[in-house]
Amino acid sequence: MVIVKMTLIVKSNIKKVVEGLDKEKAVTSVAEEVGMALERKVEEMLSEGIKRAKANGRRTLQARDL
Repeated sequence: MVIVKMTLIVKSNIKKVVEGLDKEKAVTSVAEEVGMALERKVEEMLSEGIKRAKANGRRTLQARDL
């Protein structure tokens, strides 16, 4: 079995999203490791969602599985 590692998080967009969410403009920069941490979190969420979809007898991953 070949596991393909894909990048889900576009690092150049992280700062834009942080700026949009930070209404007080208190955070002015984003550390490089934030992208890696987000990748891990997303992968964990997807893995758990896959388990839930399988447990429910579905072959389609749905938002409710996350």
